[in-house]
Amino acid sequence: MNMLKIGHRGACGYAPENTLLSFKKALQLGVDMIEFDVQSCKTGELVVIHDDKVNRTTDGKGKVKDKTFKELRALDAGRGQKIPTFKEVLNLLQGKCQMNIELKGKGVAEKVALELAKRLQNGARVKDFLVSSFDFKEVIRFRECLPKINVAVLLNINVGVLFNKLPRNYLKKCQQVNAYSVNPALKIVKKKLVDTAHKNGLKVFVFTVNAEKDIARMKEWGVDGIFSNFPDKIL
Repeated sequence: MNMLKIGHRGACGYAPENTLLSFKKALQLGVDMIEFDVQSCKTGELVVIHDDKVNRTTDGKGKVKDKTFKELRALDAGRGQKIPTFKEVLNLLQGKCQMNIELKGKGVAEKVALELAKRLQNGARVKDFLVSSFDFKEVIRFRECLPKINVAVLLNINVGVLFNKLPRNYLKKCQQVNAYSVNPALKIVKKKLVDTAHKNGLKVFVFTVNAEKDIARMKEWGVDGIFSNFPDKIL
């Protein structure tokens, strides 16, 4: 089975991350799945942006949660792009590829679940969505709200993982939420983790893999998919 080609924040090696332009580019490159980040702004709308501040990815400054939707919409997210809403991204991608929706910030799980439930009622397919978060409580909350949608457990160095050791309790967390996949960072993934996850019925999707040598190694280890800023490099 071929590895899933997953566009990281769209195809952010070629276009401004988490913008409609980036998502369209990823579709042009033939991705199987697109990963993007969702958080809530001051006026309650769900917007697609990675950082808790707008400083890095736009021409503005300040926290997303402290800005109204109108204020966010006035910002340039690169090459004239605007910060898109969750609904806009769903409208663009639905039926064209699978989506990995990463929940950012507290209370986002319920809002995302509500919108996805509406989409399912209107013909969207359950298998088109995968929901993940570094905030495990948000994953649990999403599971409670919409149990039919698959969830993933994220693993990275900044959540208490040591470089030379496998993350602790990741299998227990996966079992707790009946996870579909475990998504480890490239810098901590090991062949043992891949094999153990597979033995426990989990898919393994690795982020963020851009170098051809790393892509080849992940393929050799039998991972199920990789996130890349340059998804066309995944053959």
